[in-house]
Amino acid sequence: MKNNNPFIVDDYWKNGVPPFDVIQNQHYIPALDEGIKRAKKEVNAIVDQKNAPDFKNTIVALEQTGQLIERVASVFFNLNEAETNAEMQDIAPQFSAMLTDYANEVNLNKQLFEKVQFVYQAGEKLTKEQTQLLEKTYKGFVRGGAGLQGADKERFKDISRQLSKLTLFFNKNVLAETNAFTLHIENEADLAGLPQFVVDAAHEEAKALGKSDWVFTLQHPSYVPFMQYADNRSLRETMYKAFATRGNNNNEHDNKETIKEIVNLRLEKARLFGYNSYADFVLEERMAQNAQNVNDLLQNLFDAGHSFALDDKKAVEEMARELGFDGRLERWDWGYYSEKLRKKQYTITDEMTKPYFELSNVIDAVFHLAEQLYGLTFKPASDVPVYHADVQVFNVFAGENERLQAVLYLDFHPRKGKGQGAWMTTFREQSNINGEFVCPLVSLVTNFTKPGAKTPSLLTFDEVTTFLHEFGHALHAMLSDVVYESLSCTNVYRDFVELPSQMHENWALEKEWLQKWACHYKTKEPIPDELIEKIRNARNFNSGYQNDRQISFGWVDMAWHTLTQPFEGDVVAFEKSAMSAAEPLPPVEGTAFCTAFGHIFAGGYAAGYYGYKWAEVLDADAFELFKEKGIFNQSVAKKFADTILKQGGSDHPMTLYKAFRGKEPSVEALLERSGLLKK
Repeated sequence: MKNNNPFIVDDYWKNGVPPFDVIQNQHYIPALDEGIKRAKKEVNAIVDQKNAPDFKNTIVALEQTGQLIERVASVFFNLNEAETNAEMQDIAPQFSAMLTDYANEVNLNKQLFEKVQFVYQAGEKLTKEQTQLLEKTYKGFVRGGAGLQGADKERFKDISRQLSKLTLFFNKNVLAETNAFTLHIENEADLAGLPQFVVDAAHEEAKALGKSDWVFTLQHPSYVPFMQYADNRSLRETMYKAFATRGNNNNEHDNKETIKEIVNLRLEKARLFGYNSYADFVLEERMAQNAQNVNDLLQNLFDAGHSFALDDKKAVEEMARELGFDGRLERWDWGYYSEKLRKKQYTITDEMTKPYFELSNVIDAVFHLAEQLYGLTFKPASDVPVYHADVQVFNVFAGENERLQAVLYLDFHPRKGKGQGAWMTTFREQSNINGEFVCPLVSLVTNFTKPGAKTPSLLTFDEVTTFLHEFGHALHAMLSDVVYESLSCTNVYRDFVELPSQMHENWALEKEWLQKWACHYKTKEPIPDELIEKIRNARNFNSGYQNDRQISFGWVDMAWHTLTQPFEGDVVAFEKSAMSAAEPLPPVEGTAFCTAFGHIFAGGYAAGYYGYKWAEVLDADAFELFKEKGIFNQSVAKKFADTILKQGGSDHPMTLYKAFRGKEPSVEALLERSGLLKK
């Protein structure tokens, strides 16, 4: 019988793009099963070959195995984050378990590892990138359990399988709790303080749910402005507690026991390899190298910024008292009175800036920036299938001969099947084996403000900055130009991967860039110079508080992953202890942060959340060169592309960084930019 599974039949993959118009949930498991069968044959061919193992017949051959697996897995996991449904979530544990079992079978294949080890020790003359691939492949086997014996090997398999399921379960719970809550307002008086754009969006949300009046949700475009502007303190409290108790409601979606299981399994896994903690295991393959260096960085940044955080708190408290509030400032008050203070100090609000940040204009501006800096051009690809009607697709071309450099998917607005936050991912990564350039398929996913009934999508300044952040990741993927897929795109150390994203945020505050494109969506009048100055002047508003907040996230991550004994205590009490020094506001009974902290319990940032601050040090130092030479300086941009964006993981990140900057980074640039240097 002819197989019509669109993952298996190559004819569906015109230009290599996923045929989303024909892919159905029923296709995933059979396609993965077939992919695993094919990959096993490919692995066996490497094991059974009679020639002496060398880089080409072992390492490169292994690099090229499992292409059907990659095809299926990239689509499944990306859609399970961006456009999931109950059936996909039911499939996910089986899908993940099949992948884990296959990975274990490869990593624990004694004969295969012996061949890899032979090549690793042979001293074959290799290029820099080949050496990196060999090193990564060998370490991948070692850290994947190849050296384990007997019962340890079997336990490693079990741990891997359990962790793959638990991380999926964690995210599923957070999404369920996010979607479960709505605040339905019927009394117009309860809308007091909310800007018209927020009220209009709430009315549209109500209509979408078949209700009248106004509905607010825990999606960021709804939740954040409500907390900033709503005069009704009781409703702000309701919203805050709904948001801050996700995963901590002692129901079927509670994540506390899941957290315990995850951290204990990670610790046990690390111990199997002889490490005292999971952080020790992880950080060996990071720029930071060890927990002491991470904790030193976080402590130094805390020491530099904490007094500013206390000043921020004092200023917000004084603002609240000035407005007649005489109680204790609670967490549901912070955004509200902070916004009042920001407006007073800088005479700026989101309502003032949003009309100048129409999403379509922002897209054009970001594309033009990439063209000006890196020579990329973007052309709509209306013939490429999409997984949701909201998704836009562009073909990305580079150079004078307009080589197809990448395919870019843009998915901007929140919906029930999409996880919270913003991220960049790929459906396929770049490679160039045997001179055959395979372009990456890059996807940028956000939860930006939806269009209204009478208005287009108008972004907040924070959303513009987020767009630039994720587009920085996308540039890292789109400009990748290495030989091997395992080293391409964002396959770099986790504490280096945020450098391109965070550095591109800097353009959001540059007058020279904003003046080029920001105009009022109705009048088409350019953004006034004085409004740009207000944006720039407000850049470090509450920067001390924000510094403390990010450090508290890094601290709690490190606390969980530097455990040296299994954890059987109270999850909420543990997190509060770890975060308290950098938490200026009083704790709220019943709330928890970690039960929805997907970055470390369901993403790739376990023992790595500090990487955002680490990369901030890099990006502040790196952008200094653009500031010195000009923010559109093409020679600086070319150097950044050539030494970092194009290189992927083909060399050690500090080597790449120094090739661009000529020196190691200095923390002073970050402190100065953030306004955290003592005068």
